[in-house]
Amino acid sequence: MKALFDHLSANCSKKTTQLYSTSFSLGIYFLKPAFHQPIYGIYGFVRLADEIVDSFHDYDKDYLIKKLRNDTVDAIADGISINPILNSFQHVVHAYSIEWSLIDTFLKSMEMDLDQKEHTPDSYNEYVLGSAEVVGLMCLRVFTEGDHAMYDELKPYAMKLGSAFQKVNFLRDLKADYQDLGRTYFPGVNFNLFSKADKEIIQNEIEEDFKLALIGIKGLPAGARRGVYLAYYYYKKLYLRIKETPPDKVMNARIRIPDYNKVGLMFRSLLRHQFDLL
Repeated sequence: MKALFDHLSANCSKKTTQLYSTSFSLGIYFLKPAFHQPIYGIYGFVRLADEIVDSFHDYDKDYLIKKLRNDTVDAIADGISINPILNSFQHVVHAYSIEWSLIDTFLKSMEMDLDQKEHTPDSYNEYVLGSAEVVGLMCLRVFTEGDHAMYDELKPYAMKLGSAFQKVNFLRDLKADYQDLGRTYFPGVNFNLFSKADKEIIQNEIEEDFKLALIGIKGLPAGARRGVYLAYYYYKKLYLRIKETPPDKVMNARIRIPDYNKVGLMFRSLLRHQFDLL
C-alpha cells in the first residue's frame, strides 16, 4: 500500500508545479518521461519552502521554516513522510543521490528571507547560490543519472542558468518584493531612485549568466535538453520584455508573459532550439 501513497505524493508534487508555474510545467512536459516526476518532486519541495517565506504572513514563519527543515531531515532519514510533498522529494533525493549540502544551502537562503531585508554583495551571492543555483544542481543530478563526470562538467553552467532565472524573477517581482515584503535583493541599489544605469548593471549580469547557461544546455543529455531549453527560452523572452520596460514601470508593475502567449513561445522555442543548440 506504500506504493499507492507514493503515487499520491507524486501527484501532489505534479499538481503543485502545474498550479504555481505554467512555464516550468511546459518545460517539464518536454523532458523525457523518466525525468518528469523527479523534477516535479524537486519543484514541489522548493515551492513549499518559498510559500512559507513569501505568503504565510498570518502565521509564524520562523516556526514553519524550522519545522520544514526538521521534517525534511526526518523524511530523508526515514525514507517516508506523511507530508506528500516531502515524501515525493525524499524519493528523488535517494533515487538520484542528491547531497544534503545542496538541500541545506537552499533552506539557508529561505531562512535568510525571514530576517534579511537588504543584501551586501556577499549575502546577495550567498542568497542566489542557495535559492537558485543549487536547485539547478539538484535537477542536474537527475539529468545526469549518476554520470559524475558529466555532472562535474555541467555544474558551473547549471548554476548560471539558475542564477539567470532568479535574477529575472527579482526584476519581475521588484514591486512585490520591495513594496509588499520590504526586501531588496540587488546590493547597492536605491530603489526609491531606481535608474536606467542601475537596471543596466543588473541586465549585464543576467545576460552573462544566460550566455554561459546556453553552453551547458548544449551539453545536456538529449532527454533533458529540449525541456531545459524551453525554460531558458521562456525566461530569455521574459527578460527581454523587462529590458525594454523603463525602470519606473518595472518598479510599479509585475512584468509577465500572459498564459495565452506561453503556448506560442513553446512552439517557437522548439523551432529555435534546433539552431541555438548546434
